[in-house]
Amino acid sequence: MPLRLPRVALGCGNFGGIGSAPAFFGQGLDQSQAFELMDAAWEMGITHFDTADAYGGGRSETAIGRWIASRGLRPTLTTKTYNPMTHGGDHGLAPERITRQLDSSLVRLGVDRVELYLAHEFDPGVPLEDTLVAFEAQRDAGRIEAYGVSNFDAAQLAQAIEAGRPAAVQNARSLLERESDEVLTLCAQRDVAFLAFGPLSGGWLTGKYRRGEPFPPGSRMTQRPEPYERLVGDDTFDSLDRLEAYARERGRSLAGLALAWLFADDRVTQVVVGPARPEHLEPVRESLARPLAPGERAEIEALC
Repeated sequence: MPLRLPRVALGCGNFGGIGSAPAFFGQGLDQSQAFELMDAAWEMGITHFDTADAYGGGRSETAIGRWIASRGLRPTLTTKTYNPMTHGGDHGLAPERITRQLDSSLVRLGVDRVELYLAHEFDPGVPLEDTLVAFEAQRDAGRIEAYGVSNFDAAQLAQAIEAGRPAAVQNARSLLERESDEVLTLCAQRDVAFLAFGPLSGGWLTGKYRRGEPFPPGSRMTQRPEPYERLVGDDTFDSLDRLEAYARERGRSLAGLALAWLFADDRVTQVVVGPARPEHLEPVRESLARPLAPGERAEIEALC
């Protein structure tokens, strides 16, 4: 039976850092800013928070744990492991490391279990069967409710399905990044939940990047551009021009349109949004309040 999760999750990768990049540990949103964002998300009805042990070198999980303790609220949680938590620290999916990392995640989050635990990357140095057995042991012990994988391609996911029973895969998915079609097909065939992160492609689908203009200070393209560098070019800007015109004609924002396109895909179980400020949640509200009409999804895809 497919994993049941809320349709939207708050991505907390910018709490105390910029994702798992050690060079940015201690940057991103500070605790007060993270609290403000979690408050706004909860008030809006977003009650699932997505994090990882290495986000901000542990600062993301710590901020969530402190918020839970101070608010007396308990979101459902996804966390992950693979990346190092310190400069030059260990990484990977060895069973003993999984146990150790989950121990530390539960302490930082201040909970006795998480609803979903993910392998953050594929580890070529550890047999996948060993990793999944370790995950199953944590599930049997009641410390996680389900496990899955992230950033796995279709071949790696197929291997995981044969080796164990991952409940979910979390991969990048947006209008500008549709390479996950093969993974989505496999998920639908094998009842694996697909969780989409990066739905706005690092800000490209918000309209903040303009042809011929420098990237705005503090934007993803000035901090950690590597995942999105391939988007820089006239083809992307041409697509954005068409998408913006389509959105404007229908009284939508570009970001709201991009999110509505994802929400209209029944193969996508959850969309992980990572706003930097409470007002950045507005396109989520817009897209949920105004689902696409029949036929619009195909029209939008044809524009890029």
